[in-house]
Amino acid sequence: MQENAGIKLFALNGNPKLAKKIADQMGVTLCQASVKHFSDGEIQVNIDDSVRGDDVFVIQSISEPVNENFMELMVMMDALRRASAGSINAVIPYYGYARADRKARSREPITAKLIANFIQLAGADRVVTMDLHAGQLQGFFNCPVDHLLAIYTQAQYFKDSGIADDVVVVAPDHNGVKAARNLAELLKAPIAIVDKRDDTRLDPQNAMVIGDVQDHKCIVIDDLIDTGGKALDAGLALKHAGASDIYACATHPILSGNAAEELKESEYKEIVVTDTIQIPEENQIDKLKVLTVAPIFAQALTLIYHNQSVDTLFSKKDNI
Repeated sequence: MQENAGIKLFALNGNPKLAKKIADQMGVTLCQASVKHFSDGEIQVNIDDSVRGDDVFVIQSISEPVNENFMELMVMMDALRRASAGSINAVIPYYGYARADRKARSREPITAKLIANFIQLAGADRVVTMDLHAGQLQGFFNCPVDHLLAIYTQAQYFKDSGIADDVVVVAPDHNGVKAARNLAELLKAPIAIVDKRDDTRLDPQNAMVIGDVQDHKCIVIDDLIDTGGKALDAGLALKHAGASDIYACATHPILSGNAAEELKESEYKEIVVTDTIQIPEENQIDKLKVLTVAPIFAQALTLIYHNQSVDTLFSKKDNI
């Protein structure tokens, strides 16, 4: 689009496929930059296009390899700042370290705050991210944070595919009740809760499900799937409670360890995720349905570039 002709969009190695989709949605070409690694692991960035005085957006998910991708973002922003970029916008579809957002034990770091400090120190004037593990992480920054949501895309998919008919939205534990309620409101569905109170694995024979799921389709929603333990427990508990078809829904498919293989053999009929994280080929199981969030980011970056409110992205409830 001609309206975005002056924008400078860069992609790093965290999720180049999503970056390309965002650029295509915006009608712009990704700017040229190379990120190289020396033999000892040090990172070198070369920016081939002039950025002097420009509004620059750097797209990078802080996903596996987490520390490497994070350092790529830091080095890139430092290079842009030293090249006199007009503004530096860190576009982080998946914000790694977000789960370390408080002191739960003695002598424990709040790493999510440390990462926020580093991002600002490197030169970020704005952060654009999606479905933070805890919304209050926005307060860790002293610069503007645009916190985008995947729930409208997810809800639209469930409606379009007919899954939303006679469905119950399920929180896999008590911490997930808010997310379950938000999706249930969009789907006009009731909610249920798997009574999981700690990190130990549930015994499905004795697991308690709060709510009526007997003979109903169920959607288990969470912000991410990492090892898959919580999702697997919820699936088994719902099956034992008499649910019919069971679906999982999450924004960030981390899928570490044997998660993909275990989910492949799980009770879930389909596992709906987004492309905030680039899924390795070995984890692309048949049950995975990957929704793209590129249109959301493209709209947000266009609005930000033109100094317009992004509030319209959070007002889609009536259109679903």
